[in-house]
Amino acid sequence: MFQKSPKKPTSSITFKTPEEIEKMRVAGRLAAEVLRMIHPHVREGVTTEYLDRLCHDHIVNVQQAIPAPLNYRGFPKSICTSVNHVVCHGIPGPKTLKKGDVLNIDITVIKDGYHGDTSRMFHVGPAPIAAQRVSRVSYECMCIGLRMVRPGIRLGDIGHAIQKYAEAQHCSVVREYCGHGIGREFHEEPQVLHYGNPGTGVELVPGMVFTIEPMINAGKRHVKVLPDGWTVVTKDHSFSAQWEHTVLVTDTGHEILTLPHDETL
Repeated sequence: MFQKSPKKPTSSITFKTPEEIEKMRVAGRLAAEVLRMIHPHVREGVTTEYLDRLCHDHIVNVQQAIPAPLNYRGFPKSICTSVNHVVCHGIPGPKTLKKGDVLNIDITVIKDGYHGDTSRMFHVGPAPIAAQRVSRVSYECMCIGLRMVRPGIRLGDIGHAIQKYAEAQHCSVVREYCGHGIGREFHEEPQVLHYGNPGTGVELVPGMVFTIEPMINAGKRHVKVLPDGWTVVTKDHSFSAQWEHTVLVTDTGHEILTLPHDETL
């Protein structure tokens, strides 16, 4: 959520201690729980503002946590809801969902000072074939990236693999936004590009925690920001999709901190 645009990397990567990792496991589980809670409410006729209110109340009153997006750099809501050709950072509002809509719901919670960040796609009834396809490709791209995470791999290897797969499926990778390190801060180093060249970028080391969250378009990769200053859409109005997990680099591989215990990739 709220991926930073790619910029020159810095060396300010934080490596999490065992105590910090345990707190991030808790935050990750809570974020995943919100997505599961909201799933049955995503249906024809409801507004994204209603979904936002349900998530906000659950995070604050049930989880006794904090919705990280609310007032973050001025963002007015507690979740992001990106519908159809909206790529990311969609602001929940009064427009009702209709049959055939697809949307990404992006959740970030803060618990005991640490962030958990995850998102997934939802379909409102039967979705158009193009929307179903880009949603599947985005999920597969995320899985490809996550499965590569282990010590010694470079971020450029992951970005290259995601880009290669997406383009082989005749989809495109959004380049203006990227995954990010996460912990006490919403956005930390490293930046995690979903495109790139193998053998380049930061080398993964145990204790690093970051998100993998490829934004994949059914059409061209080009995007624009709407006048509200937040909502990012595809320039050609093609469908866009995104899935996201927070992942920890371990001594022997990785641990997905936002994956529910009863789910597998």
